[in-house]
Formats: sequence, C-alpha cells, structure tokens
Amino acid sequence: MLEALVAQPDLSNIVSAAVKEIFSCLSTGKPLLTCGNGGSASDALHVSGELVGRFFLERRALNVVCLNSNVTVMTAWANDVDFNSVYSRQVEAHGEKGGVLWGFSTSGNSKNVVNAFTEAQSMGMKTIAMTGSKPGLLGEVATHTISVPGDDAPSAQNLHVVLYHFMCAEIERMMVEVA
Repeated sequence: MLEALVAQPDLSNIVSAAVKEIFSCLSTGKPLLTCGNGGSASDALHVSGELVGRFFLERRALNVVCLNSNVTVMTAWANDVDFNSVYSRQVEAHGEKGGVLWGFSTSGNSKNVVNAFTEAQSMGMKTIAMTGSKPGLLGEVATHTISVPGDDAPSAQNLHVVLYHFMCAEIERMMVEVA
C-alpha cells in the first residue's frame, strides 16, 4: 500500500501545495480548522494536537481548532437542528477569510464535511480534503484534494496518518524557520 502511495506522481505536489496553504494561514494568525467523522474525527483531533502543542520542535502554539472536539456544540446542534450542518455551523463561528479548513473523509462523501467546505469557501477560506481512493463530493469542492490509494476506511486512514505526520513536521519546520 505504501508503494502505491509513493508511486502517485502528483501526490507530492498536492501535499506540498497543501502544506504551503496551511503555513500561509498559520503564519498570519488565521485559523486552521479540522474535522472528520469516526476514525477520521480522531485524525482531525490528532492533527490539532500536533500543531497546537508541538510535534518535534519548540515553537509558539498555532491557531488550530478541531471542530469535532466540542462535544457540547456537536450534540446540541445535531439534536436540535441537523447533523449535516454541525461542522458548517462551527466554520461560521470560528472561520475567517485567509483561514483553512482541513477535512478528513475516507469516502469523500460525508455530508457534514462537504457542507463545512462549502461554508468555508463562501467565507474566503481554502479547503484541504484527505480522502480514500475515490474523493467523492469532497474532491469536487476542495481547493486541494489528497486522495490516497485506500479502498476501505482502515487502509485510507493508515495512509492519512503517514501523510499528516509528514505535513505537520513540514509546517512546524517552516514556522520555526520564520520565527
């Protein structure tokens, strides 16, 4: 599976563009928002932990908010209004022009993540999607789509971990270099 990941010629360029997008956002103090469902929610939370805390290097904390970490907002909004808008509502609250939304969906069709991307883009935010081999609706609306050769959720998520750890290390390195 890792061989298939490395063999994708455009993947390096897409990952590089996504890293530059996130760096540009964070270096100007704009928010990076993350979200996902199920195991992808754990990945979104993991990324926020690496970037708010630190990965390898000592540096300032970064403005990263994991939208699926606020259980009270998620459950209240989903119960009282709609689960499909649980992330777009939070993008409305925390997003801003120049920010980035990084969403994880192995199927590429999670309605709440797709709706969040639409809201983010309407606010002037860039969007980065991490999907499985079929990017689905998310791939159609994302600024950058990182599609990995995983046909099932566990395979895609295993590759996502490798890539987002690399991305976090690169973002952190870039932040330290400009500090």
